[in-house]
Amino acid sequence: MWTKELFGTEKPIIAMLHLIALPGDPNYDPQGGMGKVIERARRELHVLQNGGVDAIMFSNEFSLPYLFDVAPCTVAAMAAVIGELKAEIKIPFGVDVLTDSYKVFDLAAAVEAKFVRGMFTGAFAGEFGLMSFEIGKVVRHRAAVGARGIKTLFTLHPEASKALVDRPVEDIVKALAFYGEPDAILVAGLIAGHAADSHLIGRVKAAAAGKIPVFANTGVRLENVDAQLAAGDGAVVGTTFKRDGAFYNEADEARVKAFMDKVKSIRGGS
Repeated sequence: MWTKELFGTEKPIIAMLHLIALPGDPNYDPQGGMGKVIERARRELHVLQNGGVDAIMFSNEFSLPYLFDVAPCTVAAMAAVIGELKAEIKIPFGVDVLTDSYKVFDLAAAVEAKFVRGMFTGAFAGEFGLMSFEIGKVVRHRAAVGARGIKTLFTLHPEASKALVDRPVEDIVKALAFYGEPDAILVAGLIAGHAADSHLIGRVKAAAAGKIPVFANTGVRLENVDAQLAAGDGAVVGTTFKRDGAFYNEADEARVKAFMDKVKSIRGGS
């Protein structure tokens, strides 16, 4: 799979680097300014890399509540952070612009990210309201900004939502593979920090038939990582790396190392 070529290992762990609130966000701190954002991101980058993760994904995670049409200042701020830190990034990195299916490619092209995560197809209802994603427009935008070579990680279902059409997940995966041509499929739990159903991950993987890698997208922890990696091909990990496993805390190097030590034992030191 392409994942081994990019990440250098089987069952890769992509660590989330959650940026604190940015200009334009309700909780942005104008007194600390962008310097505060950059310095926290720098600390977390080094903690995650020192802890041994396989890749980093920068995300505007604290831009709550999220928008489907993100303000230009958000993308500009994310690009400024990544540009400031780029010389210090030693492993592959990607980006996620929550929850804008178009601007994530703008950012990725500008900062030369290797992969993106997002919602790119489907129709859903939930706490964010009604959501629909038009894959034809998304793919054309991706091509227009020169991002066709960037790997695209499709979230199967957005968090805190339900698909408007009730179909077996096997049918969804087969249709997604045909129309969306995802580079990977991500299976999430209810919200950040809540585990995805390992049985569901296995069903998605079976439906993908070895052609598309399937990752657990939320709630992977020290106590369940063996089951999640047994079911899928890798994981996106954020909250469990934080101090005390709390969403808003900074990443803790001891927690990262303990987690990655277990992962390495699972995959036989690859």
